[in-house]
Amino acid sequence: MCYRGRLCSACGRNWSCLFYADIEWFMATNDLMMELQKDSIKLDEDSEKKVVKMLLKLLEDKNGEVQNLAVKCLGPLVGKVKEYQVETIVDTLCTNMLSDKEQLRDISSIGLKTVISELPPASTGSTMTANVCKKITAQLTGAIGKQEDVSVQLEALDILSDMLSRLGGTLYSFHSSILNCLLPQLTSPRLAVRKRAIIALGHLVLTCSGSIFSELTEHLLAELKRNESTSTTRTYIQCVAGISRQAGHRIGEHLEKIIPLIVQYCNVEDDELREYCFQAFESFVRRSVTLVLGGFLSKRELPHSWCPKEIDPHIPNVMGLCLKYITFDPNYNYDNEEVEEMMETENGEDEEQESDDEYSDDDDISWKVRRSAAKCLEAIVSSRHDLLQDFYKTLSPVLISRFKEREENVKADIFSAYISLLKQTLPIQSWLHASDASGKDDVPLTMLQNQVPSIVKALHKQLKEKSVKSRQGCFSLLTELANVLPGCLADHIPALVPGKLVRGLGVKEQGWLSPLLTCIVFSLADKSSSSNMRIDTLSFLHVLLCNHQPEVFHPHIKSLLPPVVTCIGDPFYKITSEALLVTQQLVKVIRPLDKSCTFDAKPYVKDLFPGTLKRLKAADIDQEVKERAISCMGQIIYSLGDHLSSDLQPTLKIFLERLKNEITRLTTVKALTLIASSPLKIDLRPVLGEGFPILASFLRKNQRALKLSTLTALDILVKNYSDSLKPAMIESVLKELPALITENDMHVSQVAIMFLTTLAKVYPSCISKISGSVLAEIFQLVHSPLLQGGALTAIIDFFQALVLTKMATMGYSELMKQLTAPIYSSGSAGESVTLHKQAYYSVAKCVAALSSACPKEAPAIVNQFIQDVKNPKSSSAVKVLAFLSLAEIGRTMNLSAQRELKTVILEAFTSPNEEVKSAASYALGNISVGNLKEYLPFMLKEIGSQPKRQYLLLHSLKEVISSSPADGLKPYVEDIWALLFKHCECTEEGTRSVVAECLGKLTLVNPSELLPRLKNQLSSGSPHARSTVVTAIKFTIADQPQPIDALLKRCIGDFLKTLQDPDLNVRRVALAMFNSAAHNKPCLIRDLLNAVLPSLYNETKVRRELIREVEMGPFKHTVDDGLDVRKAAFECMYTLLESCLDRLDIYEYLNHVEDGLKDHYDIRMLTFIMLARLSTLCPNAVLQRLERLIEPLRATCSTKVKAGSVKQEFEKQDELKRSAMRAVAALLTIPEVEKSPVMAEFSSQIRSNPEMASLFESIQKDSASLPASESMDMS
Repeated sequence: MCYRGRLCSACGRNWSCLFYADIEWFMATNDLMMELQKDSIKLDEDSEKKVVKMLLKLLEDKNGEVQNLAVKCLGPLVGKVKEYQVETIVDTLCTNMLSDKEQLRDISSIGLKTVISELPPASTGSTMTANVCKKITAQLTGAIGKQEDVSVQLEALDILSDMLSRLGGTLYSFHSSILNCLLPQLTSPRLAVRKRAIIALGHLVLTCSGSIFSELTEHLLAELKRNESTSTTRTYIQCVAGISRQAGHRIGEHLEKIIPLIVQYCNVEDDELREYCFQAFESFVRRSVTLVLGGFLSKRELPHSWCPKEIDPHIPNVMGLCLKYITFDPNYNYDNEEVEEMMETENGEDEEQESDDEYSDDDDISWKVRRSAAKCLEAIVSSRHDLLQDFYKTLSPVLISRFKEREENVKADIFSAYISLLKQTLPIQSWLHASDASGKDDVPLTMLQNQVPSIVKALHKQLKEKSVKSRQGCFSLLTELANVLPGCLADHIPALVPGKLVRGLGVKEQGWLSPLLTCIVFSLADKSSSSNMRIDTLSFLHVLLCNHQPEVFHPHIKSLLPPVVTCIGDPFYKITSEALLVTQQLVKVIRPLDKSCTFDAKPYVKDLFPGTLKRLKAADIDQEVKERAISCMGQIIYSLGDHLSSDLQPTLKIFLERLKNEITRLTTVKALTLIASSPLKIDLRPVLGEGFPILASFLRKNQRALKLSTLTALDILVKNYSDSLKPAMIESVLKELPALITENDMHVSQVAIMFLTTLAKVYPSCISKISGSVLAEIFQLVHSPLLQGGALTAIIDFFQALVLTKMATMGYSELMKQLTAPIYSSGSAGESVTLHKQAYYSVAKCVAALSSACPKEAPAIVNQFIQDVKNPKSSSAVKVLAFLSLAEIGRTMNLSAQRELKTVILEAFTSPNEEVKSAASYALGNISVGNLKEYLPFMLKEIGSQPKRQYLLLHSLKEVISSSPADGLKPYVEDIWALLFKHCECTEEGTRSVVAECLGKLTLVNPSELLPRLKNQLSSGSPHARSTVVTAIKFTIADQPQPIDALLKRCIGDFLKTLQDPDLNVRRVALAMFNSAAHNKPCLIRDLLNAVLPSLYNETKVRRELIREVEMGPFKHTVDDGLDVRKAAFECMYTLLESCLDRLDIYEYLNHVEDGLKDHYDIRMLTFIMLARLSTLCPNAVLQRLERLIEPLRATCSTKVKAGSVKQEFEKQDELKRSAMRAVAALLTIPEVEKSPVMAEFSSQIRSNPEMASLFESIQKDSASLPASESMDMS
């Protein structure tokens, strides 16, 4: 084939510049590459040999283009030929690498890297990878040892690093020789060789054994102590830092020896050495942080335990060195700069034109020391939230003073460190810390507040600098500051700065804006500002406007508005989008409609409206700009619609057009909702006629967010524009509603029913036209087991509104009939309840709501329910509904007129049906809430005199205490308290549990008096009494703030001492109480964990004295009386993992998880879930213990059930294996885990065993369809 005149298919070049022979070779090789890239190509043995031989020959071709293409062919060829051919390729390339010809050496190095990158991962179990790597390694270590040619060494080190990073575990047998080969290179005269040797060692420590790691570390320590030369000392410190970055979890045990040496070298007069010292400190601090970020914690939430415990004692010393050297600038006098700044202030800004360059010195590298110190400080700040107060005392003032740093890169790192400090200070909003904010977190905020003037003053000069990077850094810092302390910059945006010059702020003799807003205006208006500068400025302005009171900005609107409006017209879409967001907020500031305001907004409408309108009209703009323009215009009409006059209606027509567009319709619906809710009563009549049917059509769409937004918009329109809507419009919406009311989406159902309620109130006439299908869907929802919360409340409100319309077809009787029909038609007496239990409660609540709306009908329905209960022919379902309905009605209505009610309820306590008895108990409790004076004394008397009914009566009492207002209960507290303590030593655990719940909830009525009484009962001689008291405390803990919290925090330690109680049951309930506190209100126990955790961990141990054998006929059965306590302890540990992770010593924690992995079936199931969660939360610690964690997992996955075992035993073992395999799957998500030899071996075992491989595959499929982490509710 002739290739002359052809173009290369790979790059399209015409090869007329090559000799004809070269063209033939090149194009043939190019065609070969194209063929090799096809999956369909199959080579026989002879073809393989020929192709390999020819490609290796082409690598020596004189033409570079041919060589390059031959190298590219090697990649796809590796997967197409047999193993021995790959070994031939590798042998030849390694030999060529040592060639005298530089070009051949270079191309062979590239070829080796290509081959290594194409080798299948070790995890696939390929033997080829291991064999090829061993061949390469043996030759590379030889090449590295040859000192003659540095270029050969560098290439060999590069290739070795590639292999170790990708396939380090495969080279396990070579690790020792690799180490012996690399260590001498750390003293090479060539710095490039040293650096690459450090990189290779970093990759080696990821997969090497503990003995090799220790050998390396000991060598580095010995060399650091010898300190033969500053140059080699720098290298060894760089090497320590590199190892820490790559495998920091392994270096912890050596830090005690390493850190003092590095601290010592910080005082040597060598700037490069100091820089490397601080880089090493930073790597030690960050070594756990970097892996933790994969978990649910954000960087600012990293608890102090992530700064490894081995470095804890050294943090003060390291921080002191950082603070000392962050100001280390021996060649520059900042005092002179301050004098010049004063002169500038007095004499003008002419000198400002001078550049700082005159002070720079090419030989001055002290800036590197300052930069590395700043980065180290950022690492400390990011990982030590517990030292926040100390940071504001010592670190913050120093960082603020260094905002004047002359080197731009160093200044950026100083800003970054301070931003990290601000992020740490941001009050944590999560549920875990909601109750923790009482005082403790306020101290750093107060300290920061006091430093705000210093921060603003220090930033002011930087904001005037020409450097875009410096100004961006300032705005980023100010943005974070405004987020952390909303309103803190108000004092720095004064109404007007006095007419004369204000010293230090650079404000001239005019009534100018404050310096802050001057800088904002300058950054927006300055033509030399970059796009990113404008975006950052607008972003800061938006935060500023959101976090400060409107009146702060009113004096400055005239100057602030023009540059923002100009940015709306900017051709760059990101600037336009950000400017529209700022404009939207500015509109709220100019005219806040939620408060009285004297500021005249009218003059600014002419500036705001045209620019926004232009963007609203444009069709050929970015989607983000379209949406922001719609939202911004919606805000303008909402706040300033009365000033738009003739422009209003055309603008609303544009909204109508955007409503018809699929891309913009959701944003437009939200904007129209806002406009419709405006207190200015914007005239929407011209668009309602066409817009309402469009909105109705949106209810048919599959887009859930659109449905919800549309329902909200329709609700507002019906409420505020009822006189403008025609019946036909309402009907077009009504016919779409039935499809929305379904248990498949409770939230959409709730919003749809709320809209129906609005219709019933505003348009009662149209309710008669509600098709039967709408009511049918609502009744179906009432009878659903999923109905609760907001959706149930919405239905109750709807029924009350519906019955008040007094429609004949939807009156009280008709609604009541349809509500209760499924239950009354369920059958004769004795038939089981047909509906789910939750449905009875829902129906009862609806019945009570209807009776509340129609009080005249209530007596009749109450009588009917009493008769239903008395009627022996009534089914148990009817009786349950009757009692539940009486309960709901009686809670808000006095039923004392029904004289036989007490007798009926007490008789029901003897019913053979447990559901009926439970409902009767619930009814008595709730009816008592509606009339405490009559019912509560009766109930207390019955509890004391009727031991057979005691359990049910106590449940009734629990309802009374839970639902009654505190003031109503107070007269009866003493009587109830005395009665409960008479029964707290009951032998029945169920009764004691109810008594404990009553005691806990009663304590909430008067915590200051009753909590100390509970505490006193801890000294009771009866274990039953102590367990009841401890359980009672569990019921005083809720996830919402309560008055008892402060009192409980002071004394909960006394209750937790029962974890050491001699009685097993007391310890079990103490663990349950501890678990409840950790789950619902962690702040109660966080500060006590150091004292409590040893007792908790002690309960995770298997106690032989609690294990006994029980004879069951011919068989012997082992009973472990300590199992329940251990389960409770492990459940508690899991909860602490979620809520108090920052207070745990994770390595001590893992010790007990390891024990749990070898325990009873139930414990192992728990610890497998814990291990999966730990893999996400603290992968670094898990990685360190991997060898000890894998063995129990391997044992579980390999266990075989004995032949002849019962079916349940097989099922239990299968579930155990699945749980263990989930833990394995979680471990495999940890970064770098595949480089662990023990994990690689276990993965290979799983793949080679068909049963385990199939199980693992199914686990992976399941996890792909579920959330990333398993969760377990232990409350």
